[in-house]
Amino acid sequence: NMRTVFSLLIALFFASTINITTSFAQDSPQWHLPDGAIARLGKGKIEEVAYSPDGSLLAVAGSIGIWLYDASTGAEQHLLIGHTDWVDSVSFSPDGRTLATGSFDNTVRLWDVATATLRNTLTGHTGRVRSVSFSPDGRTLASGSDDDTVRLWDVATATLRNTLTGHSNNVNSVSFSPDGRTLASGSDDRTVHLWDVATATLRNTLTGHTGRVRSVSFSPGATLASASDDGTVRLWDVATATLRNTLTGHTYSANSVSFSPDGRTLASASWREVRLWDVATTTLRNTLTGHTGWVGSVSFSPDGTILATGSRDDTVRLWDVATATEINTLTGHNSGVRSVSFSPDGTTIATGSWLKVRLWDVATTTLRNTLTGHNSAVGSVSFSPDGRTLATGSFDHTVRLWDVATATHINTLTGHNSTVWSVSFSPDGRTLATGSADRTVRLWDVATGNDRNRLIGHTDWVTSVSFSPDGRTLATGSRDGTVRLWDVATATFRNTLTGHTGRVWSVSFSPDGTTLATGSWDHTVRLWDVATATHINTLTGHNSTVYSVSFSPDGTTIASSSDDFTVRLW
Repeated sequence: NMRTVFSLLIALFFASTINITTSFAQDSPQWHLPDGAIARLGKGKIEEVAYSPDGSLLAVAGSIGIWLYDASTGAEQHLLIGHTDWVDSVSFSPDGRTLATGSFDNTVRLWDVATATLRNTLTGHTGRVRSVSFSPDGRTLASGSDDDTVRLWDVATATLRNTLTGHSNNVNSVSFSPDGRTLASGSDDRTVHLWDVATATLRNTLTGHTGRVRSVSFSPGATLASASDDGTVRLWDVATATLRNTLTGHTYSANSVSFSPDGRTLASASWREVRLWDVATTTLRNTLTGHTGWVGSVSFSPDGTILATGSRDDTVRLWDVATATEINTLTGHNSGVRSVSFSPDGTTIATGSWLKVRLWDVATTTLRNTLTGHNSAVGSVSFSPDGRTLATGSFDHTVRLWDVATATHINTLTGHNSTVWSVSFSPDGRTLATGSADRTVRLWDVATGNDRNRLIGHTDWVTSVSFSPDGRTLATGSRDGTVRLWDVATATFRNTLTGHTGRVWSVSFSPDGTTLATGSWDHTVRLWDVATATHINTLTGHNSTVYSVSFSPDGTTIASSSDDFTVRLW
């Protein structure tokens, strides 16, 4: 029956897409890649899911674009690209021929489903478009925006019909009643407004949520569901504008609600989970788990065959670089994985999280040791060239050196007066460079633990440090938007690389030392000629901050990880 199909399709999507398992089609990561990118690992952050009216297609909006899936097989059909920022909302027209999408780029787009092409772009909102919804007859489209308004558009002419004002904060969700006479809108002002569509006037305001209202959805009957930051879902009688039931159980914000076509099941989505509720009894039927989180660190194995990625979702994932498929998932951290690094011989992975550093056996993907001692988050980990020593930088302002074989503490390097964001050994292993939120770079003598030099010049946090392969040059990236090149022997400033329009979070030299890759808040990866300190190329395609960049050992591939929840191979 439809209820079973609905549950199975939701489970299929969250199992295969949000978890980014190996079940997706092998060629799909290659679709719509920007110039220079050879693969995409992951499908981006998922914002909203919508079925076509006949149930044959599933549209998924997110940080990359809009994926269209065959709902029965889960196979990808199309990837719609055109918005210049995250797509926050999708909605099919009642006849299934048109797809409307709302984006953080402040626009609404109308797509021809049959040809997977752009039909119209609707402009006018002055803030992010959070939600779009067609009227039951398909003639009107409603859109809700961060500009606190709801707009009603004539679909046939792609023109603005009315602007509804009354909310005092962002409008996150809009939904038409089955008869098309009422429009519901949910807002950050913690209210749900019910509007008369014919007169474009406010009919009722539903209050009671103690957090922002993230989503509203009508059942086929006269019930409205609303989901809120307060972790609850509320069911309302629209005719009387009264509360019918409150569904509790989510441990995080309830972000989205949707009724099955027969109205018997309500799906509510929260961080890491989806719950299916029996509407008649208002009882929980199933919980479908998944995970999403920004990817903050990437590291290639020494032979270049495996890529390790660390994420805020508490896991480390191992990927086969050749096939762009997931090999394994390392679990155990419980406060997000901020940094990952392979040992030089490729047998061990070090991962940093809140208070703890973990050492993993790559062959068996099992935990080998846990290193404790830092009293705050570990933001960076780095092996010495001989693999015997591990350096860890922490939010507790210190750097610790560890004996890898015995998993014991060797030394604590103190001197920074703020978070240590990055640590890197020189190629000969004698010097350790550290970058800090105190705006300085320090060069330490590894043998003695003494502070040898301080490099001053950045005007904001130093977020990343990296030695050139010959050890003569140190590259540093900063929140001030610049990259600096330093002469290691003399501890003097050499060049400033400018061009990023946002904070620089990562710097990495190519194996031959001729090229530097940098990742930034401006969503791009930039390549620089080290000898001339000039810009070579800009790699675009990520839809959010690029936190980490890394060259493969043979220098032919760059991995970049982003807040759009994807890793790209270039």
